[in-house]
Amino acid sequence: MPVSLSLLLAKDRIIELLNRLFISTDDRDWPAVRACFAKSVHFDVTSLAGGEPQTMTPEQIAAGWEEGLRAIPVVFHQAGNYLVEVTGDQATAFCYATATHYQPTQSGNKVRTFIGSYDFELIRRGNAWLITSFQYHLKALFENVALEREE
Repeated sequence: MPVSLSLLLAKDRIIELLNRLFISTDDRDWPAVRACFAKSVHFDVTSLAGGEPQTMTPEQIAAGWEEGLRAIPVVFHQAGNYLVEVTGDQATAFCYATATHYQPTQSGNKVRTFIGSYDFELIRRGNAWLITSFQYHLKALFENVALEREE
């Protein structure tokens, strides 16, 4: 059965949105990060930070990331292996990703690396897709886990 052009375009736009989220986070472009999310987001990073999943606004998510990454001079996300399912104006997406944090340190251990996967739920509003659910699954955290700063 042939896949419709509209379905292929929707999947491409969703993958572009997810890439924009990662790149905008790396660039610390907080308005662009906020623009990736719906007004209310089920936000679950409990595999990394503990606690409970929360319902958050784009402003709260971006502010948390801005604060958490402020002291880290270089952040780099690499994502791939996207699996996207679209049903009308709703979609789910999965991807693997690594995040690398670089910080000059006295010990010389300058890098912390996170390996994991993400599950997203999205809605279409007009021609735009927005993230309504963000769940991170940490698989491994290694190298300089504390990523101490030079004083």
